[in-house]
Amino acid sequence: MGIKTTILLISAVILSSCGSGGSNKQTTETKDDAMEISYKVKLLTVDPGHFHAALVQKTTYPQVSPDVRVYAPEGPDVEQHLGRIASYNARANDPTKWNEIVYRGSDFFEKMLEEKAGNVVVLSGNNKKKASYITASINAGLNVLADKPMIISPEDWPGLQAAFASAAEKGVLLYDIMTERFEVTTLLQKLLSQNEEIFGTLVPGSASDPAVSKVSVHHFSKIVSGSPLQRPSWFFDVEQQGEGIVDVTTHLVDLIQWECFPEQILDPSDVELSSARRWPTIISKEEFRGVTGFDDFPEYLSKDIRDGKLHVYSNGEMIYQLKGIWAKVSVTWDFMPPPGGGDTHFSVMRGTKCDLVIRQGADEKFVPTLYIENIKGSSLPELNEKLKAALVQLPYDSLMAENYGNKALKIFIPNKYRVSHEEHFGQVTQKFLEYMEEGKLPEWEVPGMITKYYTTTSALKLAKE
Repeated sequence: MGIKTTILLISAVILSSCGSGGSNKQTTETKDDAMEISYKVKLLTVDPGHFHAALVQKTTYPQVSPDVRVYAPEGPDVEQHLGRIASYNARANDPTKWNEIVYRGSDFFEKMLEEKAGNVVVLSGNNKKKASYITASINAGLNVLADKPMIISPEDWPGLQAAFASAAEKGVLLYDIMTERFEVTTLLQKLLSQNEEIFGTLVPGSASDPAVSKVSVHHFSKIVSGSPLQRPSWFFDVEQQGEGIVDVTTHLVDLIQWECFPEQILDPSDVELSSARRWPTIISKEEFRGVTGFDDFPEYLSKDIRDGKLHVYSNGEMIYQLKGIWAKVSVTWDFMPPPGGGDTHFSVMRGTKCDLVIRQGADEKFVPTLYIENIKGSSLPELNEKLKAALVQLPYDSLMAENYGNKALKIFIPNKYRVSHEEHFGQVTQKFLEYMEEGKLPEWEVPGMITKYYTTTSALKLAKE
């Protein structure tokens, strides 16, 4: 259980402005110093331009102080962030009690480093700035929990390597938020791929028929925490947000490493890129207005305007080998999902005895569903019996296998294991806090992150050639 307090924490969004370099505290700091010191973790939220920054605080953690320092320039990004936190505090079911202490000013980052009022920097916003934020925060002896992607250009990769080296020297942690590792069908796909009786072993595949494929479809217009998402205009500038091939693909490359080579130390030399390509999503001025609130495209987007419409290079695909296994990663951004739909994920791992396939389309009512397909060496009833025996050994109860047509099986997963994407942020944060308690990351995590960002940024370089 968490530390009990006898005072009421009041958090309200105060939107009054202050001058450049000024501060604006929205707090009623009445806790005594001894109680404040008892918290092991104090969050420092820096320039929260993406809604993922707020999702880290959608839940509370016993070891984390409810007082959170926020450092940001004045503008809509920070106000929307504070509004989201206020909505978590005000919700009827399990409200949070965050107390946001806000500094607004053009020197916000320097102020954060000067005050060092916490020990964990949370970064989720403009990705162009993120590499420098990471380096400076680590060099200042602060832990960093960063939303993906940590970097968006090949030129930033050596600096990221150096940041990890500096983190090791200073005894702090640098970690990115890989939410998809906590999605239940992905967890089951990974666990079953390690069962040779069911899956056999991963086939090598080929460039035209990869052993593992991850395909993701996202949408610019969506609902987050029950409200229509308003995105910052810079989100549509690939020089600030990053192209699709270095953004969402971070998750997909991570899953390939995590599932195919679990807890193995990887190196950039294990990666051999075969091909990469990129293409734009075309957005009208009306669509842009609907999701940003801006009547016109900002000047910095003029380079991407063609015939009055915005061309955003948010889509990308790469085909590569990882330790001799062929893999394909693809990400697509549409403007709006179909009725009743949302972001979708397709994944296949091809084994010598069967394929493990995740689908999330209309047939699945847009719920991720795991199938056993392309069965080899066993009849469907035989594999079904083996699968039932394997499922009861997994750390989930009430899993069931059922026939899906005449040649495949489908895994039934109870709703209690269906955790939303938004809730995954709390799970990742809790795991990061456990690593902080231990004082280190697993030995394979840092090499994996270095290899992952080498893969994504090298794919961008190849796609542009």
